[in-house]
Amino acid sequence: MWLTARVLEQRLFSYHFLNGGPDPVQTALDAYRNEDGGYGHALEPDLRGPVSQPLHTGRALRVLDAIERCGGQRVERVCRYLTAVSTADGALPAVLPSQRGYPAAPFVPVVDDPPPAPNTPGRGHPHGSLLATGPVVGLLHRNEVWHAWLFRATDFCWQEIDGLEASHPYEIEAAVAFLDTVPDRSRAEAAADRLGRLVREQRLAALDPERLDAYPVAPGYAPREHHFPHDFAKSPDSLARAWFTDEEMARSLDFLAAEQEADGGWPIRWRQWAPAAVLESRPMVTIEALHTLRAYGRLVG
Repeated sequence: MWLTARVLEQRLFSYHFLNGGPDPVQTALDAYRNEDGGYGHALEPDLRGPVSQPLHTGRALRVLDAIERCGGQRVERVCRYLTAVSTADGALPAVLPSQRGYPAAPFVPVVDDPPPAPNTPGRGHPHGSLLATGPVVGLLHRNEVWHAWLFRATDFCWQEIDGLEASHPYEIEAAVAFLDTVPDRSRAEAAADRLGRLVREQRLAALDPERLDAYPVAPGYAPREHHFPHDFAKSPDSLARAWFTDEEMARSLDFLAAEQEADGGWPIRWRQWAPAAVLESRPMVTIEALHTLRAYGRLVG
C-alpha cells in the first residue's frame, strides 16, 4: 500500500485496518469530483482523463459507503448527475462519449451515441447496462437513499435480471450487488436462486482452483480471468453464498489467501494494458481481498 497506492487507497486502508478516520478519505475522494456532480480523473483506473463517467461515480459511491458517508447533499448531487447521464429508463451507460480523446482500456470501448428518437427523454446517451447500474442502485438502497431516479433505475435492474438467460461473471456480480440490498427481499431471494442455478449450469464460477482448465473463460476476458465463489459471495451475508457448498467456499477462500504476493498485495486478473492502471488497481484489489477474507473470519498478517 505504501509503495504504489494512491493517497485515496492509502487512507482507505488506514481507515479499515489501522484505525484511521473517515475525514482524510473523504478529502482525498474530493480531488476526483467534478462540477457536474460526477467523478473523473481516473478514479476508476482503466478510464484515464478528467471527464466524469458513471464508472468513476460508482467507484466514488463505494468509497462513501465504506466510510459511512453515503448520504446527504453530497449524494443528492451525485443522484442529479446520474439522472443527467442515464437513459430514459433510468439505466446508466458504462462509458459516455465524452471519454473519447482520453486513454481507456481496450475492454471498455467508447462508442458513439445511438441514433436518438426525436424529443426522447435521455436522448444523446449510450444504452444503459446492468453492469454499470446494478452496483450503484444497490449501494443507494443499502444507504436508504431516496431519489426519483432510483425508482426508474431499480425497475431497469429488475427487468434486466429477470430477462437473464445467459451472462458473464462481471454482470452476475453486478446483479448480486443489486439483489443483496434491494428492498423487495422475497423477490431478490427468488431471483438470486435462479441466478445461482445459471452460474452453475453455465460454469461461470471456478469451483476447483486446482483445475482451472476445466472452467471456460468468458469471451473477451483475459486468459485465465476466472471468477471464484468469493467473487460472487463477498461476505457470508450475500445471497450468492447459498450458491456454493461449504467445501467450495473454503477452497475459494484458500485460493484467495494464497494469491497474496511477496510485496503484500494481490494481483489483478483482468487484462493489463497500461502500467499506471495496474499500479493503481492492485491496491484496490488488495483492500477488497482483505475485506473478503476478514468477512469470512480469515486473518491475514
